[in-house]
Amino acid sequence: MQKTVIIGAGIIGCAIAFQLARRGHAVTVLDAGGIGAGASGRSFGWINASFHLSEAHFRLRMEGITAHHRLAAQLPDAPTSWPGTLLFETQGEALAATEADLARLGYPLQRLTRAQIEATVPALADPPAEALLFPAEGAVDPAALARCLLAASGARLWRGVAVLGLVQRAGRVTGVQTAEGVVGADAVVVAAGTGSPALLAPLGLDLPMLTRPGLMLATRPLPPALPRILVTPAGEIRQDGAGRILMPTAAGHQGDAAEDVSGLAGAHADRALAGLQALFPALALDWAEVALAFRPVPGDGLPVIGPAAPGLWLAVMHSGATLAAVAAERIAAEMDGGEDQPILAPFRLSRFARSGADFCTKNCPRP
Repeated sequence: MQKTVIIGAGIIGCAIAFQLARRGHAVTVLDAGGIGAGASGRSFGWINASFHLSEAHFRLRMEGITAHHRLAAQLPDAPTSWPGTLLFETQGEALAATEADLARLGYPLQRLTRAQIEATVPALADPPAEALLFPAEGAVDPAALARCLLAASGARLWRGVAVLGLVQRAGRVTGVQTAEGVVGADAVVVAAGTGSPALLAPLGLDLPMLTRPGLMLATRPLPPALPRILVTPAGEIRQDGAGRILMPTAAGHQGDAAEDVSGLAGAHADRALAGLQALFPALALDWAEVALAFRPVPGDGLPVIGPAAPGLWLAVMHSGATLAAVAAERIAAEMDGGEDQPILAPFRLSRFARSGADFCTKNCPRP
């Protein structure tokens, strides 16, 4: 039985633990915090392919949606729903361009009129003239799904145990170093989000990362009011299963290129709530929580999935909510001795052969 150590108990690490355990691996997950304690626990949780950076990225995200459905069939208690998305952050030619691009790629969509929008979201005070409906898109609480996956996997969790480094012998990664000693393994998976580059650097492996902090607002629970995920000029909005409305404090947060959050988190939350209240004046809104997360975004904005060195595998990406299920399926297939997964070919670490600074100067996405 192959012994595998996974660094990171977020949605990515727990999804990989689930898939590897189903294949007979003896899996141990280590995390300095706990299940979903990092970005997974402060996520908007939007499963989509309407946001993409390339056609290959679009195809991977489409496979991510399909993989989530397979996962839900395996885990009936998975906290995943499929409300679909209404997008109206732009109008006119900009909205038409989005429609044309996604239609060309074969993405399921429908254009809605003002009357149709009003019928779909009655709480919206001033419906736009038109919107795009993406019926295949979903939502998930990534931390809750991580807990569900880890429980179903039977993997062992070492919570509150920080990994200080990777252990090599004869050019192969053979375990991880903790403050208490070495944990040996036949294979190690780094799914440590923004902590991944520091683990790789001593091995001479360069993983440039963008600095992408984000604040997520959650309101106090309300009766059901938002049957769809909404992408509005004020930002992305959805209501979760507990009745809370979730909203990033920065509009367009999936493409947000800000490298810092200046000012008090509460002030950002107040401004975001004011924008939310303007959209839904009849709702009694009050924010209950604002959470800061540093999203794990590799240097070109695209995922990093696959082997990095003998005995070492990587799974670092944003958005984990969309990609966790497919990344786990494909990396588990490769780790289990299967053939390379062609869909992962554009997302290998080897594309960062140059220095991170040089790469990002030429290639990193700009706002």
